[in-house]
Amino acid sequence: MDRLRGWPASMAEGPVGLRPLRLRDVRDWRDTRLRNAEWLRPWEPSNPETPLFRTGLGPYVSMVGTLRREARQGMAMPWVVTYEGRFAGQLTVGAIVWGSARSAQVGYWVDGALAGRGIIPTALAMAVDHCFFTTGLHRLEANIRPENHASRRVVEKLGFREEGIRRRQLHIDGAWRDHICYALTVEDVPRGLLVQWRRTMNSAARRSESSPG
Repeated sequence: MDRLRGWPASMAEGPVGLRPLRLRDVRDWRDTRLRNAEWLRPWEPSNPETPLFRTGLGPYVSMVGTLRREARQGMAMPWVVTYEGRFAGQLTVGAIVWGSARSAQVGYWVDGALAGRGIIPTALAMAVDHCFFTTGLHRLEANIRPENHASRRVVEKLGFREEGIRRRQLHIDGAWRDHICYALTVEDVPRGLLVQWRRTMNSAARRSESSPG
């Protein structure tokens, strides 16, 4: 496939938004990454193109160029995550395979100052629905270090199923690390993942309102 159906795409759910990564996001991206270096270090692939402590613009320009080229080739969808209109993180659907697989992998990070507000689950639910019902993918995977409990909670709350350990899958923080594979297929969410996530959020809000005190 030479071009992704439905790309570029922007979408929003309440204060949470997704839009394509742009070159002019460079300062927000760099500042957020530097401020969150220790927060992100244990979970980030060891990749010289996106080092956490480089302050120059070159690594970002290189990354955006690579991701935009992959998007044109039907291999990636790189999004900025926004919260109340401001830069909040990144979500990328990559390693897209067509043919009989129609699968991809998803990765994400969020500004630690905004963690715990449901930003990434909401963004991921929107991305999943777009991938399944607009782009035409069949399966999405998220591979997460066993120690990354916050990221695991994101996919578990959204109903991704655990499919086992991938031994020494990625080089992260100085060593080859195991990852747990989580996955969804389009049959798992016939009415859309965002609909399920809204129900989960509404139920949690009702329980909070009914709690004493």
